[in-house]
Amino acid sequence: MITLETLEKWLLVPTEIERLEFKEAKEQYDTTKLLKYCIALANERGGYFVLGVTDKRPRKVVGSRSWSTARELNKIKAYIVEQLKFRVEATELQHPDGRVLVFEVPPRPVGQPLAFEGQYLMRAGESLVGMTPDVLKSIFAEDQQEWFSQPAKSNASPDDVIALLDTQTYFELLKIPYPTSRDAVLERLQSQYLIKQTVQGWTITNLSAILLAKKLDAFSPALARKAPRVVIYEGINKLQTRDDTTGIRGYAIGFDGLVDFVHSAAPQNRFIEEVVREEVKKFPKQALRELIANALVHQDFLVTGTSVMIEMYSDRIEVSNPGIPSIKVERFIDEYRSRNEQLADIMRRFGICEEKGSGIDKVINAAELFQLPAPDFRVGDTRTTAVLFAHQNFADMSKTDRIRACYQHCCLLYVTNQRMSNQTLRERFRLSESQAATVSHIIGATKEASLIKTDESESSSTRYARYLPFWA
Repeated sequence: MITLETLEKWLLVPTEIERLEFKEAKEQYDTTKLLKYCIALANERGGYFVLGVTDKRPRKVVGSRSWSTARELNKIKAYIVEQLKFRVEATELQHPDGRVLVFEVPPRPVGQPLAFEGQYLMRAGESLVGMTPDVLKSIFAEDQQEWFSQPAKSNASPDDVIALLDTQTYFELLKIPYPTSRDAVLERLQSQYLIKQTVQGWTITNLSAILLAKKLDAFSPALARKAPRVVIYEGINKLQTRDDTTGIRGYAIGFDGLVDFVHSAAPQNRFIEEVVREEVKKFPKQALRELIANALVHQDFLVTGTSVMIEMYSDRIEVSNPGIPSIKVERFIDEYRSRNEQLADIMRRFGICEEKGSGIDKVINAAELFQLPAPDFRVGDTRTTAVLFAHQNFADMSKTDRIRACYQHCCLLYVTNQRMSNQTLRERFRLSESQAATVSHIIGATKEASLIKTDESESSSTRYARYLPFWA
């Protein structure tokens, strides 16, 4: 309960440890700012927004007339619920120096940052700012790490652990000798927090099972639903299914087999290029490997009843995972933020994932090498999807396809300390010098879309112009 005694203690609280925000608001306070501060305080695990008090020490009560009637106060509380979808309590304190209004903001849900008008907010000094990548990363990791540490099986015997987990492949992936004793195997797994010893026996964690299970359904139906599913269609739509297969093994031990299966299922495609003249699959294996690894690592494990999906059509392959990314799709090339850092770290040590941020670069590079349209990354209401297209002639590419390819090409060069030019983009599309004007139109359209900009440090001549991504 908030009382005048509570307020007197708050007035003396040092700034660096407070979960408090003070505003004078003598007459009225801006409603939008109130909503923003409620979001920021909720993101900081809850707190109190106090009106009628100076915000600098020594703090003094100056009184506030903001929402001073019972009707106004009830109206703003209802408006907060309507706009922010959570309840904020309001308490009026009649201090000798004036009325003080306190909004009590609840904490955000575990693992879920809150946004207002598309921006995750936090406080920085006296200002509201967007959350930094490291803060967002730590929030997204909260509940995911809890899921990984939960037991997939409890009270298991040493023989159960060896029977349920492919420990042989675990050591092979790490390129270290298999221990000479069972106890040494268990000790190694425990040191990596994959199993835990209790009085009743061994606990196999969700992290261990999702990586090393010989059969996921040997643990639980819920864990079995996390297995990736591959659906192959006959044409460009879902009308006729040729194959529908769901994996049964843990991600680490089944990964190479999964990639091989998807790659072998792709139809052959005639690929003509100066360096390579041979029959190849429509979808390059390197790109498939990176997209599948990316989907497995970045999925939201708290979403139930769904899994990573790999859907192959005659003209494209779509790899999707449950969950919405914490960064915009335009920044997939140069930024990296995993909601499952623990899983990502182990997958990197197994050699399945690349170094941070390099996976999408490899996908785009493969698309350019194999003369494919630029991959497309799409965010839906509950899933994130990467689309890899089969070969398409330049003349058949839409304006959107060409703009996306131009932007991705510009990003790819920038992250390797190079710059895009008319010439490099012509080479990406395999166009001759006589088609420089066509490429100039694509560059112009991409600039109009605010995806690239001219590198002002280079020549101002149009012919020798160099270009940067919009975020550079």
